[in-house]
Amino acid sequence: MAAALKRWCGGAISRVSSVSCRQNRSLNTGRSLLRRPRPLPLVLATGGGYVGYEYYRTRERKQDGEPTALATPTQVALYRSFPTRLLSRAWGRLNGVELPNWLRKPIYSLYIWTFGVNMQEAAVEDLRHYRNLGEFFRRRLKPAVRPLCSSSCLISPADGRILHFGRVKNSEVEQVKGVTYSLANFLGPQKRQSSTSPSSFRDLLLSSPDNDLFHIVVYLAPGDYHCFHSPTDWKVELRRHFPGSLMSVNPGVARLVKELFCLNERVALIGQWQHGFFSLTAVGATNVGSIRIYFDQELQTNAPRYTKGTFFDRSYDCAGDQFWNGGGDGGVASAGAAGVALQRGAAVGEFNLGSTIVLLFEAPKDFSFNLQPGQRIRVGEGLGRL
Repeated sequence: MAAALKRWCGGAISRVSSVSCRQNRSLNTGRSLLRRPRPLPLVLATGGGYVGYEYYRTRERKQDGEPTALATPTQVALYRSFPTRLLSRAWGRLNGVELPNWLRKPIYSLYIWTFGVNMQEAAVEDLRHYRNLGEFFRRRLKPAVRPLCSSSCLISPADGRILHFGRVKNSEVEQVKGVTYSLANFLGPQKRQSSTSPSSFRDLLLSSPDNDLFHIVVYLAPGDYHCFHSPTDWKVELRRHFPGSLMSVNPGVARLVKELFCLNERVALIGQWQHGFFSLTAVGATNVGSIRIYFDQELQTNAPRYTKGTFFDRSYDCAGDQFWNGGGDGGVASAGAAGVALQRGAAVGEFNLGSTIVLLFEAPKDFSFNLQPGQRIRVGEGLGRL
């Protein structure tokens, strides 16, 4: 009996010592019996709660008929801190991954159903022809499905939706109704067109006091045709690339973020048409970091390294006598001492998914748009007339 009691006491003491040793090892190694907090789920939960709260507030304002409040500088800075450039580059690489034949039709069919893509307009309707998502996004159209309007001096450069249009007043341009951005910040410094001393940045662009400055914004949704075309016969004298953020340009976001188009990465083509100043700007967005210009092989957008607030110019005034025929790209342009000449309706470039095109142009004061805000438009349809 005494021997059994002694063995039992020895085992108990051994178990207590073992527990004590484990606790000592835990203290000595700095480990805690409590789980460490994980920052990523905490950030996601907090961010999701904040987004839900803001959505609820916005919905309440709409129901009460109140205008939607703009995002605060802190909210914009928080949004810009998200790694949208890195995500866009990752998305671009994913788009380049070749899909097996058996997987192409199911993947593309899901995309077609989700975004309402009209494949009957595509030059190649067989979904197995497109090796990856990038080729499918940049699919070409049949030549006859986008006739050019003969009665308008200006045609739509892209398929999409009209966000806003009108005259430029006080050097401020509307990205959507009631939300503006600075013309000087959007285009950067410009050469003087007028012989008289300009009183504003808007007047700096005008070559004649009988003319006015107009603008139009076309939003390309993910299901739209992703190439953009020349809206008129004109000459491109300068390409200006603005590295920047890649925030969403969805109309819902454009209503909240002031100067969204000035913050995002963009490529501005600046030159002249028959009435004076003319520019076409392709604005990047989330997952649309890659903007391609067919006649400019040097352009590289969404590079890993960039400096905010900078821009990079390439002048075409001294390009020499050259000619580009895009072939499969459809781009037709010629370059001489005066710049790159683009023909009306010629393919100019492409997005990797969808984004926004902004036209800013000089025209006689009697120029009038034949558009409605929010209407759907396609390449080649008339924008206005004199």
